[in-house]
Amino acid sequence: METVIYSFQGGNDGENPLGGLIFDSAGNLYGTTAIGGSSSAGTIFELSPSGNNWTETILHTFQGSDGSFPTGNLTADQSGNIYGAAESGGADGGGTVFELSHPGSWTFNVLYSFPRPGGPAGGLVFDGSGNLYGTTEAGGAYGDGTAYKLTPSNGSWAETDLHDFDGSDGVYPNGGLVFDSAGNLYGTAQEGGGGVDGPCYGIGCGTIWEITL
Repeated sequence: METVIYSFQGGNDGENPLGGLIFDSAGNLYGTTAIGGSSSAGTIFELSPSGNNWTETILHTFQGSDGSFPTGNLTADQSGNIYGAAESGGADGGGTVFELSHPGSWTFNVLYSFPRPGGPAGGLVFDGSGNLYGTTEAGGAYGDGTAYKLTPSNGSWAETDLHDFDGSDGVYPNGGLVFDSAGNLYGTAQEGGGGVDGPCYGIGCGTIWEITL
């Protein structure tokens, strides 16, 4: 049986929740809306259960300068801090990776701003050393997207380009990421690769890829 636990109104509470949800240990849900909020640039929200009802709380409203259009899945560290990516906006216009820290008294921080075209649309994943991994839909040497690593160092985060997609191995890598037990990274690209016949219009029908770190 399906039950709707919250319906967005398209105003300050946000609109178009495109990314997935995560739980905390207390049973609260967290997610993002791609647009809406007081600046129409998207929100981060919390849904808290109380009996049969759920109450939405806006934890952050994007202003554009700190990111806009957050569409990927959120992730959390062992301390309950929340991390995610906004596809556009930020200091350089190519999107941001952000953190909501100190659960219960949330503080928003931009960890990294991408240059244009950027577009970190997918979700993030941690490795065992506390580094973050993600993808951008565009940019890189061929303009077809990148896989990247963010490493914390002395209060800031340094970005490393792990791979530049060139079309033959994928275009628009914007899905979720996952590690295997050996530390290899897996993801998807929306277009590119083989399969250029039929509905793919000569672009390619997408790929699943592995990066051995």
